[in-house]
Amino acid sequence: MAGAAGSAGADRVDSAGRKTLAIIGAGHLGRTMGRLWHDAGLLRIGDVVTRSDASAEEAAAFIGAGRPVSAIEKLAKADLFLLATPDGALPSTCAALAAHGAFGPDSVVFHCSGALTSSALDAARVVGAQTASIHPIRSFAQPEQVLQNFAGTWCGIEGDEVALAVIAPLFERLGAKLVSIRPEAKTLYHAAAVFASNYLVTLGDAALAAYAGAGIAREDALQLIAPLMQNTLANLLAHGPEAALSGPVARGDMETVARHAAALGQSDPQLEQLYLALVERTSAVAARR
Repeated sequence: MAGAAGSAGADRVDSAGRKTLAIIGAGHLGRTMGRLWHDAGLLRIGDVVTRSDASAEEAAAFIGAGRPVSAIEKLAKADLFLLATPDGALPSTCAALAAHGAFGPDSVVFHCSGALTSSALDAARVVGAQTASIHPIRSFAQPEQVLQNFAGTWCGIEGDEVALAVIAPLFERLGAKLVSIRPEAKTLYHAAAVFASNYLVTLGDAALAAYAGAGIAREDALQLIAPLMQNTLANLLAHGPEAALSGPVARGDMETVARHAAALGQSDPQLEQLYLALVERTSAVAARR
């Protein structure tokens, strides 16, 4: 097993000319991206690093390549480093890798966080590495599903030009579509994705809870909300929010809105608060009609 980071330098590029990728933090995103690049023959997968031998072995097995490693002190040299740890651990993990000597002037270090910019990798910049942030705008909760339909995924990108010149083509060759974002706007960009994805789930959960309060079984409620959410989303994407909006607020029927709020308050006060919090923004959309 390799010891120091520089011990495997001669083996970084294989006979096919592929660069070596080290993956640090091989959860759903890390292992999925590794598998995509491995299956496409775009990168040679080097070390796959997680906190335990068992999880590292599981991740490498999913990817179908790579050497399982459970400590960065055992990390072999690579050309590219994907840091796919939780957001809170990104700066400290990068600093630990830099202190270990994993990075150099010829290294490209990147992460796929939607909330953090490439500045989370400043410790790598200090030692001369090039850094970037490339955020796939999609859920990785079901890795097998992502493997089947990653093509067409939009990715927000920012970082050093040299790093992006290396990393961007690797995503594009998987069928990704790239959009440049300003680092200072990254948090707002990520909040937009939370609205579009996470809070859509929250609204679906709220609808199920309200149906439950009305005595409708969950399996039936799911069937009720499916066409409503699917058709509304289709209209939103095809025609924009103003044309897609319907319902009492769009009609100016505030008496019905008040009755809804009162009924929700009796059933679940938290649902009432959520409902009322959405009325003002919905009214603004209706005003643009």
